Amino acid sequence: MMKALTLLAAVILLLLPTHLPRWMDAPPPVHPASPRAADDRLTVVRGIIARNDTLATALAGLLPPAGVHRLVEAARPVYDLARISVGQPFRLALGADGFIAAFTYGIDELRTLRVVRRGGGLEADLLTRSYETRTAVVAGRIESSLFEAIDAAGEEDQLAVDLADIYAWDVDFNTEIQRGDSFRVVFEKRLLEGSFARNGRILAAELTRGDRVLRAFLHEGTAGAGYYDAEGRPLRRAFLRSPLRFTRISSRFSRSRLHPVLHVRRPHLGVDYAAPTGTPVSATGDGLVIAAGWDGGYGRAVRIRHANGYETLYGHLSRIHVRRGQRVAQGARIGAVGSTGLATGPHLDYRMRRDGRFLDPLRLRSAPAAPVPTGERAAFDDSVGRWSALLDEPASRRAAAFVE
Repeated sequence: MMKALTLLAAVILLLLPTHLPRWMDAPPPVHPASPRAADDRLTVVRGIIARNDTLATALAGLLPPAGVHRLVEAARPVYDLARISVGQPFRLALGADGFIAAFTYGIDELRTLRVVRRGGGLEADLLTRSYETRTAVVAGRIESSLFEAIDAAGEEDQLAVDLADIYAWDVDFNTEIQRGDSFRVVFEKRLLEGSFARNGRILAAELTRGDRVLRAFLHEGTAGAGYYDAEGRPLRRAFLRSPLRFTRISSRFSRSRLHPVLHVRRPHLGVDYAAPTGTPVSATGDGLVIAAGWDGGYGRAVRIRHANGYETLYGHLSRIHVRRGQRVAQGARIGAVGSTGLATGPHLDYRMRRDGRFLDPLRLRSAPAAPVPTGERAAFDDSVGRWSALLDEPASRRAAAFVE
């Protein structure tokens, strides 16, 4: 009997596999080691997520599919690695056994996913950082364009875009900015570990155009964030002054104009904005798209119906980004500049009607939004006083200076 049992045990041992598949093998425990010993044991690979990459393709040749699956499942409670983004960094550390020792992925500027091996498994957590926000002031004089003035002040182009957005209801930056106009901006600078990361919100601004001084103050109330003048009146109006940013007018509203294609005199009941093909076109007001497609001599065009009998038309588009029956918000991208229809070159034909009668968009002064609510005026007035003191200071230097 004893001899039979011994023989059975030997057969069972022969039938068992000598090893499990490597990816299923339990990793050895991680023991404390000196920094040099740890470096000797680890293989560290750094990379950047490329266009059309998945995690599997980004880690190809480093981890087998099953290893990538383990990593994704371990990270899932914290972050879905199916949502990796182009340009984001990652780092993979492999132990001498070929298993993951650690993996990090930069989700964004403030968040990093970290997955580490502990014992026989992988554990994930999220590392977060916070901006240090400081207030800065920058001033400048416009010699040719707002962009060049902002650049001369040592600031990024985005600050010019943000400043133009604030005054988009009052100033057409295509036609109404002149040499000698000036600006002063109080805004946030965001730092990470003491180094500049990005600009934050514009807190207050002043735009001087000849004898006219336009001030704007940020107020974040129950109705949301917006910009107001010192009396609490909103800068936001029913219509933007222009459907394009930073371009030029090639033809104005006219009752008699020589048509560049038909070579006959006829009314031009709109404004032509010359701009490169593909330049984004925005809806100048909230409304309902009533037509989006080919529209005779306008080529590809969009028509939007607004409140109080207003209607706007955007003609000669190269692309249309909306559909008939869609509601759009003021500033939403509805298409791109082109030269379709009766056009000799890329431009936008922008027209406006009210109750069927064409209006000159450059002369329109639309109704403003609601003022700062009475219950929020005290807090608003405090902000106005604080930011006005900075706007009133002499602009002794052009580069941005921190004030707190």
